[in-house]
Amino acid sequence: MEGPTKKVAGKDGAPALLSVSGISYDYSGMNAVSDCSLDIPAGAITALIGGNGAGKTTSVKMIAGALRSRSGSIRFDGVDITASPAHETVEMGLALVPEGRLVFQHLSVLENLLVSGHVRRARASLQSNLERVFDLFPRLGERRSQNAGSLSGGEQQMLAIGRGLMTNPRLLILDEPSLGLSPILVSSIFSLVRKLNEESISVLLVEQNVHQTLAIAHYGYVLEKGKIVQHGEGRSLLVDPKVKEAYLGFA
Repeated sequence: MEGPTKKVAGKDGAPALLSVSGISYDYSGMNAVSDCSLDIPAGAITALIGGNGAGKTTSVKMIAGALRSRSGSIRFDGVDITASPAHETVEMGLALVPEGRLVFQHLSVLENLLVSGHVRRARASLQSNLERVFDLFPRLGERRSQNAGSLSGGEQQMLAIGRGLMTNPRLLILDEPSLGLSPILVSSIFSLVRKLNEESISVLLVEQNVHQTLAIAHYGYVLEKGKIVQHGEGRSLLVDPKVKEAYLGFA
């Protein structure tokens, strides 16, 4: 397998939509991510897998502008966003659905969606985006007046993804979307990721659920102790002996 510095082109050989080179981050002097590099092709599902504490969430927070990398560069559609805060990256079309959902508990479902839908890039299509979210998640439509804090875990995850979609994303980053959900809901989440990608949304899927993630990913990266240690096509990683032994429990 090729080394982790390989550049991954988008469809038809186009440059990668997102290019990350050598980003690093420390928490209180302790290294969490070091020299992480990856490329996200346009129009694809790209997986970032790794065990708990590997640095996945820290990496995507740097990409989205929620954390500032101490080194390296991040380019989105050719534009340097290394120092851009989260509200600017959202306006460019990069949306992070964070681990733990983080919906506004005391606001209604509708109010949560409208908050995200009022970013500048999405205002003109607010109503159509709202209809799209309720079409994808009929349960949210049924509970539109209900406080988000009273929803089930699965419903809150639907709402978190819906909020991301309200921003008209070009790249949707999903951080552990299946965490804590029942097996039936987990399957629904992965089916949804496929559907969104078929609708021309590029997806960066961050997951510990390695098997289902690599089964739908066009390309994948393996993160260990804050470093990319392996990468390749999703299904190739799925049958790779090292990945199978480390993450799937068998060789």
